[in-house]
Amino acid sequence: MVRMETPVCDFGWKAPDFSLPGVDGKTWTLRDAAGPNGLLVMFICNHCPYVKAVIDRITRDVAELKTLGVGAIAIMSNDPAEYPEDGFENMKRIAHERGFPMPYVLDASQEVARQYDAVCTPDFFGFNRDLELQYRGRLDASRKEAAPDARRDLFEAMKQVAETGKGPAEQIPSMGCSIKWRE
Repeated sequence: MVRMETPVCDFGWKAPDFSLPGVDGKTWTLRDAAGPNGLLVMFICNHCPYVKAVIDRITRDVAELKTLGVGAIAIMSNDPAEYPEDGFENMKRIAHERGFPMPYVLDASQEVARQYDAVCTPDFFGFNRDLELQYRGRLDASRKEAAPDARRDLFEAMKQVAETGKGPAEQIPSMGCSIKWRE
């Protein structure tokens, strides 16, 4: 497991479109996932200890952001041939067990992860209503263990994006396991 950090937010960068199969049987696009006040695109997976430590907080924050008009989508781009825990059937199971309030989709070609320059799981991209990047930071201070009473960096940033269209100038990078690229 290689620990990675996300790069600094490239404010205003436009979200690339995608069309990916979801565990719910639907095909999801960027516009389908977006809310009237923004969109949170996140790259996650099932096996990563960083994701496992915070998945309940991710689902909590996504559900609350939905009430603010911010849509969300979770994309799994790892190679399931090398990491079977990240396979599509396990994605379905995890989404059901955790009650995901967002679509969970498979990027089998890894093309979407490359277009977004995703580097780790979790990797968060917060866009405003015009689908311009405003946040590329961490969920909170958690690492491989959930930090009790951690400030909700992602939630607060996306709340600001929903209200003003702009993200915070100061952002702390997310960290996690590297994306598992195919050879």
